[in-house]
Amino acid sequence: MIPLPLAWTLLTVSLWTSGSSQIPQQEMINVLRPPIHSTETIDCDCVDSCDTVYWFRTISNHNKVQFLGKCNNADSTQHGPDVDKARFKLSRKTSSMSFMLRIINVTEEDTGLYSCVLRVKKNDTWKPGFFLRPGEMPPTLAPKIKPKPPVKPVCHCPKKNSSKNGCGSLILWPLVGLIAALAVALICVLYYFSRLPKKCRHRFTRKR
Repeated sequence: MIPLPLAWTLLTVSLWTSGSSQIPQQEMINVLRPPIHSTETIDCDCVDSCDTVYWFRTISNHNKVQFLGKCNNADSTQHGPDVDKARFKLSRKTSSMSFMLRIINVTEEDTGLYSCVLRVKKNDTWKPGFFLRPGEMPPTLAPKIKPKPPVKPVCHCPKKNSSKNGCGSLILWPLVGLIAALAVALICVLYYFSRLPKKCRHRFTRKR
């Protein structure tokens, strides 16, 4: 084990003395919550063609850094002292130049911050990585409050004058009745003349 401040100082000094052009980067740390006795995989992405990756972890509540091991492009691995090789698997991804750390049979003692250092042509880049919290339940999010539907404005319009409609109906219906009476009278007259004999019709027309 190496104390965290000392490890950070040694790492920074080694980067500067080796001619490194990049100091350790401060990136966003992601939180992983794997179940107990499960297998968790941690990735260390390499933008350029990286030569070697170094894996570290900061054990929670101990403030100490442990060197887990290293892996190169040839997929050759070397574990740190007192590291269980059967549980901590170091490898390189075949589909890319990135590397990964696989932790088998995760326990609560594995809680801590897992970081990696990528080496590219004597230039090293420190990545904080992931904070491992085995067996911890993710925080529950507050339920989303649905917005209330907009209230339709109520129109307080004045009521229409019903007296006008009443007057219109009083004028319309008598006019309809008069037209109907005239039509009935005309039909009766035509029917009367249609029933008269032809002689009577002739006399009637001559008298007129």
